[in-house]
Amino acid sequence: MSSAQEDAEETAREEVKEAEEARSSRAPSGPTGLLRFRSGGLRIMRSRKSRIWLVLAIAGPGIVAANAGNDAAGIATYASAGSQFVYRTLFFMLLVTIALVLVQEMAVRLGTYTGKGLAALIREQFTLRQTAVALGCVLLANTGLVVSEFAGIGAAFELLGVSRFIIIPIAAVAIWALVSFGSYRWAERIFLIMSLAFLAYPIAAILGHPNWGEVGSNLFIPHFEYSKAFLLLGVALIGTTVSPYMQLYAAAGVVDKGADPADYPRARIDAISGAVFACIVSMTIIIATATAIGGKGPLTSASEAALALKPVAGASAELLFAIGLIGASALAGAVVPGLFGVQVLIGASLALTHINLITLLIGTQVLQGIITPVILVFILILTNRRSVLGNAANGTAFKVVATICVAAISAMSLLLLGSTVLGFFGIG
Repeated sequence: MSSAQEDAEETAREEVKEAEEARSSRAPSGPTGLLRFRSGGLRIMRSRKSRIWLVLAIAGPGIVAANAGNDAAGIATYASAGSQFVYRTLFFMLLVTIALVLVQEMAVRLGTYTGKGLAALIREQFTLRQTAVALGCVLLANTGLVVSEFAGIGAAFELLGVSRFIIIPIAAVAIWALVSFGSYRWAERIFLIMSLAFLAYPIAAILGHPNWGEVGSNLFIPHFEYSKAFLLLGVALIGTTVSPYMQLYAAAGVVDKGADPADYPRARIDAISGAVFACIVSMTIIIATATAIGGKGPLTSASEAALALKPVAGASAELLFAIGLIGASALAGAVVPGLFGVQVLIGASLALTHINLITLLIGTQVLQGIITPVILVFILILTNRRSVLGNAANGTAFKVVATICVAAISAMSLLLLGSTVLGFFGIG
């Protein structure tokens, strides 16, 4: 054998080894499959057992991201919708569900086909100024989210008789320390279990004996109100359901799992099912609260929101609500990316003011709703580009539907901004 042939074989062996190591570094834990070498290079042959492991590994980012909307601010916003407008926001929530499905699917498609998160793609595909706008919006949205989580912690402990002025500084230091010193993993599981208390809402919606005829009518027939109050809450519902950081998390989640185009069908199912499940829970919060206190006007306290859980917990409704609120707030407050220390300081400081905590919670979601269209425009442009996704780019029908959804959300946000600005001048 000639020296040239030996060198070629040695080079080929090194390339195969490097490819195998690269694949292993991206793969999820557990069996990843059987390897078969072909003339075209390295090929993964997945056994039945390895496919099961892969499904379990890929499943999750879409579900977690979509259900992140059911945090403290989300619960307050959905409960306020039921309290203020009874069942009349259900059809609007049906439209928001469709929008969330489309957006979540686009986010995970970008992640699986490019192997990059949304922030990285925005930096690569847009100008420096456009990137600054996008990332600035994300930072602002995330800071608002941290504010809402500390407000949620304050509201929860006030239900238990503990002043927010005592608990919020303690919670701020505790969460910062847990995240900063890498000991958050064990606490994360505890907070997650506590947040599951909010799964009592679907049961409460059934046991509360709502008028199902009215529920069905309001769910499938538009019952919009042409008022600033309805518009304000509508934007808040968009902001808490289709939150910007949720889309960044969904894309980053599949990338971190090592997903590639072959895994897209599973990631797509995860994204869609997660979005639908999250919105079903959201609708049951509206239904349960509407049945308990619907028509009383805007939600003003956490104790009012807790009344919806009485069919499940009875006299312990406030305790159950407080447990869920603490878990959801602490969990979401610590996973938001960004300048964490600064955000914790701002969030805790605002939650310590004398602003009504429920008003603060809903206000942060209005902010999210105003910012959301900016991020959605970037996602839509990226998924429309064949230079980014190739044949996986949006088809004509998907492009039309997604554009209509983004345009409608943007129009609502602009309408709210316009009416707010005019209100400063005593117009409208």
